[in-house]
Amino acid sequence: MRAEPIAQPHAFHAEGPIWWPEWAMQGPGELKYVDMMNGDVLTVRGENVERVHVGKVAAALRPRGKGGAIVAVERGFALSERNDLSDLQTMQPMWSDESVRFNDGGCDPAGNFFCGTMAYDQHEGGASMYRLTTDGMATQVFSNVTISNGIGWSPEGGTAYYNDTPTRMIQAFDWSPDGGLTDPRPWVTLGDEVAGNPDGLWVDQEGGVWIALYGGGCVHRYLDGKLSEVVEVPGVSNVTACTFGGDDLQTLFITTTRENIPDGEQPLAGAVFSARPGVGGMPVAPFGA
Repeated sequence: MRAEPIAQPHAFHAEGPIWWPEWAMQGPGELKYVDMMNGDVLTVRGENVERVHVGKVAAALRPRGKGGAIVAVERGFALSERNDLSDLQTMQPMWSDESVRFNDGGCDPAGNFFCGTMAYDQHEGGASMYRLTTDGMATQVFSNVTISNGIGWSPEGGTAYYNDTPTRMIQAFDWSPDGGLTDPRPWVTLGDEVAGNPDGLWVDQEGGVWIALYGGGCVHRYLDGKLSEVVEVPGVSNVTACTFGGDDLQTLFITTTRENIPDGEQPLAGAVFSARPGVGGMPVAPFGA
């Protein structure tokens, strides 16, 4: 299966696409994503986008259950009660080390926001996972990872899937409201025949896990730990993340980046692509606070 661009590129480093019905001024929903290193949140308006600057880095975002959004910025979180982010308020930084930034995250079924980090120099073991609870308490969940990337939950909520990109492995955790993430274990390890490293991920309604492959030019779907689908992203090697959207949640939106691409090559790098793989995705879990 091949994805197609929904428009010409509007971002340098597009990441973290999210579809949320309540963001839309009209129609079934609206797609937002980040232009990460430009510090902007982009909202798709047909072939155009609206851009809101949120800080030095816009790492990840999720809708809030009561309206608006939460955005992970360079070293902390920012909250808005408005869908256009016009009242965005940035919380105090989580740490003082300027060599580390937030990178990617997602909300658990209870509405807590898990967001992981990475060091700018990408040194091994320099990253951690943090959790912001629905009552505003932020804590470190685990450390000693390198490039903390996609995280998502199974349809029944009892399993979480997670990518620490350089390991080339998708991990599984048990999850419960009281215990949080427990029992980390390998779920899929990418073999030498697979190009690229696991970046962002999304889970579909059948429990399939869709993995964006940075350097691989595609998205893989794994079901029960086995490869079941490949969506090619033509002309772009660095695929960053994916989500499902549309009124039936059956459109797979895929983000890409110009990062590490020589000038003049891969003109569609940075664009958002879409495909209709024949399965519906899980709706995004909102942040509960």
